[in-house]
Amino acid sequence: MVQSAAEDVSGYLAEVPEERRPALTRLRALCRAELPGFGEVMAYGMPAYLRDGTAEFAFASQKQYISVYVMRTDVRDAFAERLAGHDMGKGCLRFRRPDQIDFALVRDLLKATAAAPGQVC
Repeated sequence: MVQSAAEDVSGYLAEVPEERRPALTRLRALCRAELPGFGEVMAYGMPAYLRDGTAEFAFASQKQYISVYVMRTDVRDAFAERLAGHDMGKGCLRFRRPDQIDFALVRDLLKATAAAPGQVC
């Protein structure tokens, strides 16, 4: 599943492969807990978290991996050392298997995102 036509995040989670659902449900719970005041929406076929109408964080179940999108350049730069050992795209942190997700790192990225507004790439 690259892009979903689900209308909400619950519908999205119902569509993902069963072996990925617990990890993606945990990602959603982390986002909801660590991003107070952010809106949860479906954008570009994936769950996204908005502050003042701008998406700052998202996640998706891709064909080959689970991706976590850190859309704030300042947050990615602040975590450059911790992110260095991970499979990264421009703003995408990729995990090939659900058991490889570094939830502690994701929580810290979420906390940094929530701390203050910043420039979205």
